[in-house]
Amino acid sequence: MLKRNHLLLLLLITTVACSVVPFSNRKRINIVPDDMMLNMSFTNYSEFLTQNPPLPESDVNTKMVKEVGNKLATAVSSFMNSKGMGAEIKDFKWDFNLVNNKEVNAWCMPGGKVVVYTGLLPISMNAEGLAVVIGHEIAHAIAKHGSERMSQQLLIQLGGISLTAALDKKPEATKNIFLTAFGVASTLGSLAYSREHESEADKLGLFFMAMAGYDPNKAIAFWERMSQNGGATQPEILSTHPSDANRIADMKKNLPEAMQYYKK
Repeated sequence: MLKRNHLLLLLLITTVACSVVPFSNRKRINIVPDDMMLNMSFTNYSEFLTQNPPLPESDVNTKMVKEVGNKLATAVSSFMNSKGMGAEIKDFKWDFNLVNNKEVNAWCMPGGKVVVYTGLLPISMNAEGLAVVIGHEIAHAIAKHGSERMSQQLLIQLGGISLTAALDKKPEATKNIFLTAFGVASTLGSLAYSREHESEADKLGLFFMAMAGYDPNKAIAFWERMSQNGGATQPEILSTHPSDANRIADMKKNLPEAMQYYKK
């Protein structure tokens, strides 16, 4: 029975992995309808901000987060529309907020809902450093990594049932899957998959910050500061993120392509 279930999951994965990620052209798994994913995102984002009120718009750092975020969103949207990929983001409702939290962290829920934690500011240091982070997080949303992770976990944890059925039969478990889809993977088997997402977001993030007028070369200095701050301290095989050394090496390889999009 177990072997049969694995075969069924493999067949389902093969069937649904028919869409591709913009820019990278990697095939992605997605069994979650975009409209349902966005509804979950907007609901959970509102709940998060209710429980973690963002700093006021008058705050100087909030202004910087919003300015950098909106410049990135405008540049990326304009580029994708010009390349006939506007449908990928037509229902996005971009929003950028700064919350008072000592964690060195930032994230983006599907649909362009971005939160930066104040703990990241001493490392980002300036607008270009923020562009590295927010560009990376926006890349997750553009590539629909959240939907892909959600699909993967529905297959692994709930046997591949639809999101509608999951929300109906196991609402709390489904919500937890949604929230953890943006964090640390729970099984070693998922780790390489998540690292692939992170590496893809690194590359696309370089492109996006360049489109918005931020020098992608500054990403190297940012990740060097992250490394000095602690960064990915676990062995890479046990981490959902690439090691700092590998991340920086890959970025240096991608810089020539990113610079093609750079306009001061």
